[in-house]
Order: sequence, then C-alpha cells, then structure tokens
Amino acid sequence: MIVGVVNETFPGENRVAVIPDSIPLLTKRSLEVLVEPGAGVAAGYLDEAYVQKGAKLASDRSEVVATADVLLQVRCLGTNPEAGLADLDSFRSGQVIIGQCDPLSAVDACKTLADRGVTLLAMELVPRITRAQSMDILSSMATVAGYKAVLLAASHLPKMFPMFMTAAGTVAPARVLIVGAGVAGLQAIASARRLGAVVSGYDIRPAVKEQVESLGAKFVEMELEAGGAEDKGGYAKEMGEDFYRKQRELMARRVAENDVVITTAAIPGKKSPVLVTAEMVMGMALGSVIMDLAAERGGNCELTKADETVVAHGVTILGPTDLPSSVPFHASQMYSKNICTFLLNVIKDGALNLDTEDEITRETLVCRDGEVVHSRIRELLQLTPLETAAEGSES
Repeated sequence: MIVGVVNETFPGENRVAVIPDSIPLLTKRSLEVLVEPGAGVAAGYLDEAYVQKGAKLASDRSEVVATADVLLQVRCLGTNPEAGLADLDSFRSGQVIIGQCDPLSAVDACKTLADRGVTLLAMELVPRITRAQSMDILSSMATVAGYKAVLLAASHLPKMFPMFMTAAGTVAPARVLIVGAGVAGLQAIASARRLGAVVSGYDIRPAVKEQVESLGAKFVEMELEAGGAEDKGGYAKEMGEDFYRKQRELMARRVAENDVVITTAAIPGKKSPVLVTAEMVMGMALGSVIMDLAAERGGNCELTKADETVVAHGVTILGPTDLPSSVPFHASQMYSKNICTFLLNVIKDGALNLDTEDEITRETLVCRDGEVVHSRIRELLQLTPLETAAEGSES
C-alpha cells in the first residue's frame, strides 16, 4: 500500500503532514511512502532526509495524488477551500484521505469528497480517550498555539514580562489573564510564567483549578453555574447566551486589571462566544494587549478581526488563525507523530482495516463508499440518517 505526502497548498501553511523521522514507522509495517519534492522544505525538512529514511521521491505532485492509496495531509479540502480544489479531479473512488478538514463547519466539502468516492478520515474528530492521546492533533497544535500566543503578546506589549530590580529602580511584572484552561490555555499559562509575568487563569470548569494552580497561576473564580460545560468527547460545549452575559459582567473588572488577556474559548463547529466586549476594551490601560486564539471562528473579543491587528482605545487586539504554522518544525513533528499513529491504528497486515467497532475509527470516519457516513455531519447536511435510509430501501 502506498502512502502519499504532499506539499501543503493553503497560503502561508508551512507544516508538513509527515516528517522524515516518521517514515520508518510506516515502512516497518510494509507501507511504501511517496513524497512530493519539496513537501517538507518550509518546515525545515529536506528531500534528502526523506530518502535517507526510506521514502521515495515522486516526480511531482500529480504522481503522488494519482498513485497513493492513502494521502496524508495537514489541510484537506475543508480547511483549504480554494487551493484544495486543484486536486479534486485527480482523486479516485476508494482513495483514502486523512487530515484536518473542519468537518463540523465545512460540511459541503465533506459531501464533495463523498461524491468523488473518497474515504475521508478527519483528525479533528479523534475522540479524547486515553488510547487516542497520541493521535490528538487538536491538543498538539493547541500546545504550539498557546506557546506562540504568549511570545506574540509579549512582543506587542510596551512592557517587559518579568520583574526587575535594578539600580534604575524596580520594574513591576506584567499581569496576564488567560481565559480558558484547555491545552492552549494551560500552555499559555506555563509560557507566561516562564517569562516572569504574574498570571491568572479562568475557566468555566471549576475542575481545572488544580491544573491552573499547579502551573503557578492564580485561578479566577466567578460565581457562575456551569454544569455540563464539556461534551462527551471532552471538548468545550456551547453555553446559553444568558450564561455568557453573566460571565461578561463578572469578567469586566478582571480584564481591566491585566496588561495582557489571552482568550482561547473555541467551540468545535460553532461561532466563538464573545467574552470581551468593546466596552471592556475601553476599560483596559493604554498599551494593553488582547491575544484572541478563537479568531478563526469569530473571536472571543468583540473587536477581533481574523488575521489582523486591530488597535482600539489604545489596546492592541491580535487575531491570528494559524499559529502552529508559524512554528512549523516542531508543529510538523508533533502532527506527524499524531497522524502516523492514527494511520497505523487502521492498518492490519499492510492493508487498510476500517473497523467501525473501534471508537477511534468510527468517530473520525466522515465519508466512505460515496456516502457521508458520520451521523453528526449527515445531520448538519440535513441528510437522512443511514439507518433510516437502509430501512427504507429494504421495504
């Protein structure tokens, strides 16, 4: 079976799905790896390194797409809506594509691939269970984003993060508030603490208090009822508008007393909740910084603009949407480990084995045999549930 690795075509995407060091993991399982020339260069991985590790170098992209039984990507069609169309006519029925495809939002792209007969597995849908931790790209990429978010915020803040006691006087440390104590938030807390800031963290889940405090930050407590703030997959769940309104009222003072606010509250497949209003921004000190990691889905700050830097009332608001790509060497290293481990989970005796009794396979399988088979995505597409459709065809 041939596994293909191609150059990412989304503008500014510097990661690669598989790095050279991961090639032996695949070849030991009787898989042949075919790599597009230059696929890893933007991330710091040369073609020669792939060949040395046992991969074959294709003549060009078209050879990889036409030949590979399984195509591994960072961004599939759903997350690469324009440039990704260039490969569509080359895909063939039964070909397997594994990568990020934003399946809960880009549902039409899922249907398009299903119509081509492609078998699509979405890495964003890997369930948060112990057995799948080594495949969890959302956690890996959130780790990179949390780290880089702090560095960018620090570079825009007209203050230094740590406290200094000098002959010229004492420099007070910067105060940083992290909103959301998921993977990105916890990494941001750890990174801000390493830079010497006074850090506090807030999350609607009281259970994460111990994690926040273990990193040396103060946990901000607000008297809010937040039962059931997680879905069954371990991801944040959308709350009602009344909850968010009360949350904003309590958060206004916290936002005003910090130099940097980093927000991380993103809901898979949903618009990001507004946590920091324009009025709150007005209350912040001149030169303060807001780093909005939920910018791709509308942002947690009312004034955020995706991939832009906005200055309002003297406050700088950053809205990057692809921070992991700005640290491509290590982001690719982590992504490669995740996707190769995932692939090997669905390989048996050198062939693909999509066993839907396996929770990991079942939850990530989006398209198969010309159909969108994932129940949640079928619902979003307003398609008849497969069980119902099957019963109707029998009668």
